[in-house]
Amino acid sequence: MAKVSEIYGSMVFNEHTMQERLPSATYKSLLKTIKEGEPLDIEVANVVAHAMKEWAIEKGATHYTHWFQPLSGITSEKHDSFLDPCGDGRAIMTFSGKELIQGEPDASSFPSGGLRATFEARGYTAWDPTSYAFIKDEVLCIPTAFCSYTGEALDKKTPLLRSMSAIDEQANRVLALFGEPRQRVVTTVGSEQEYFLISEKDYEKRQDLIMCGRTLFGYAPCKGQELEEHYFGAIRPTVNEFMKELDDELWKLGVSAKTKHNEVAPAQHELAPIFTNTNRAIDENLLTMEKMRLLASHYGLVCLQHEKPFEGINGSGKHNNWSISAGKKNLLDPGDSPMDNLRFLVFLTGVIQAVDDYQELLRMSVASAGNDHRLGANEAPPAIISMFLGDELGAIVDALIDEHEYTNAEKVAMDLGVAVLPNFLKDNTDRNRTSPFAFTGNKFEFRMPGSAVNLSDCNMILNTAMAKSLKDFADAMEGLEGEQFEAAAIAYIKETLTKHQRIIFNGNGYSDEWTEEAERRGLANHRTTADALPCFVSPKSIALFEEFGVLSAAEVASRYEVKLEKYNKLLNIEARTMKRMVRRAYLPALNDYAAEVAGNITAIKAACASADVSPQNALLQKLLAGIKEIDTQLNRLDEAHHAAIEIEDQQERANEYAHNVISVMDALRAAVDAMEIITDRDHWPVPTYNDMLFYV
Repeated sequence: MAKVSEIYGSMVFNEHTMQERLPSATYKSLLKTIKEGEPLDIEVANVVAHAMKEWAIEKGATHYTHWFQPLSGITSEKHDSFLDPCGDGRAIMTFSGKELIQGEPDASSFPSGGLRATFEARGYTAWDPTSYAFIKDEVLCIPTAFCSYTGEALDKKTPLLRSMSAIDEQANRVLALFGEPRQRVVTTVGSEQEYFLISEKDYEKRQDLIMCGRTLFGYAPCKGQELEEHYFGAIRPTVNEFMKELDDELWKLGVSAKTKHNEVAPAQHELAPIFTNTNRAIDENLLTMEKMRLLASHYGLVCLQHEKPFEGINGSGKHNNWSISAGKKNLLDPGDSPMDNLRFLVFLTGVIQAVDDYQELLRMSVASAGNDHRLGANEAPPAIISMFLGDELGAIVDALIDEHEYTNAEKVAMDLGVAVLPNFLKDNTDRNRTSPFAFTGNKFEFRMPGSAVNLSDCNMILNTAMAKSLKDFADAMEGLEGEQFEAAAIAYIKETLTKHQRIIFNGNGYSDEWTEEAERRGLANHRTTADALPCFVSPKSIALFEEFGVLSAAEVASRYEVKLEKYNKLLNIEARTMKRMVRRAYLPALNDYAAEVAGNITAIKAACASADVSPQNALLQKLLAGIKEIDTQLNRLDEAHHAAIEIEDQQERANEYAHNVISVMDALRAAVDAMEIITDRDHWPVPTYNDMLFYV
């Protein structure tokens, strides 16, 4: 096997490759575009395109594609070959600057939320030079933005890049107040990706997994996660081989896959990269998800990235570790004495203000049909947004608000009482796994995103909300210097923290008491996607996006419509799949088993008239009662489902699904699951949780 250092980034047209392949002047010009946002000259693009093509062909590429993120949330690509036929029957390989910079995929079949009529097909992709091109499956992939013929963003990358520009501008205004020169300010993200691996053979027998990504039926396994033995446990050999190939493929693509381990639930795992620029981090996460799905089949496995594929055990999240950097400085690093670090306190206060003011938008950004099953369960934070600051920062905030003296917490040495074990310094605060938005040393961990989500949405909102906080501070401090600035800044921090203190909660987010306390504080509690989505199009939200040029009112409305339609379509698919599985799999199997039990009773009585067949009769009665209950709930679901479909308004339809149809689906599931544990395994038509989660 090649050394990691030799293969790392080998399939990426990164800065190292650019420096090797490009003329010095071209390289410096391109670097200014990447690092400083300078416009890209077409002549520079032509030189870059030629070098990129030559490099890609040497690596075995035959095609190129503009790789983008439509509003569906997944990535899209249309492959064009480098081939250019000559008049004499030969062909050459060409790739121009224009082809690098701009593409024209058909936009009519992508969701647009009403921005475009379906017959209006033209759309454009535009090269994003801040995210490196890479080679995947003999194709040169060029990360791009995607917009309509009339200029509206039809993707998730464009508003993310706009939000990064907004936070760069406003953060530099704040840094200037501290006497710092203009510098590139970026947000950084490290995304912890959780996922399940199950046997391909089991997957192929579960129509619900194939159609919906989750099991719509399934009784709890005999052993779940209660023994707490899977988390960080020894990794199955087959899974380990998969993880090794995944590492190699990701390293070639420059994805800094760092940590891998078993997660809490059986058959659940996690991969975490080293943080990087938010735009690139999201591109790399989407690549990671794709590679996970494709490589699993090499080992007879299927990778499940749904937020809750199995009822009763942990679902899968994607923790978004978010911070802000200026050059090599982390602006959310408290330093040795955070109370004396005024710049840190300004940025910390900005985050607290942003999360409180736009808590509903953050909740909306992670809302999905799948995540509704996960949020509030014991492995995920509740649907109520709150912030965990920990002991030290919490004490600092209290001291600032109440104007009392703060005593700096000293580092405590931990002595484990065994001579051969080294002492180590204890962190100044513990972690809170129930918090949706927790400070973890020099960054915030947003724990609400589900495993299937594209992180562009939540980071776009985080960036824009933070830009708003920084703008408010910079506007208030404009023209102040020296001691006058420091006094005004401290007063501003105190006033802002007092106003937004309600969002800070360091306790148990799972407790019933917290739900009641959050309501008293006036915090939003949108339990379902249908409840959360309307805040996207509220005047407050639209004003935020328009103020910073991140989204227009029309672009906001389109995204709201796309999210609504996706939610309704997914629930429609789930309801249809449930009904079909019950009618064509579960009821026939139960009827066959009931007939077999009845036949056994008759046979036993014929052989021995005095035989006691009360156990068999009891089983038969349970089966017949269960079949009747399933039929009753099936009819209820059919009625509720059709009632939802007939509602024309998408929001009202979503409300109907969320508050009525899902409860009927749950009742049907319960009726079917109750039969699983009394039915002969040879008659049960699908693999059970015991089969799927505990494969060899």
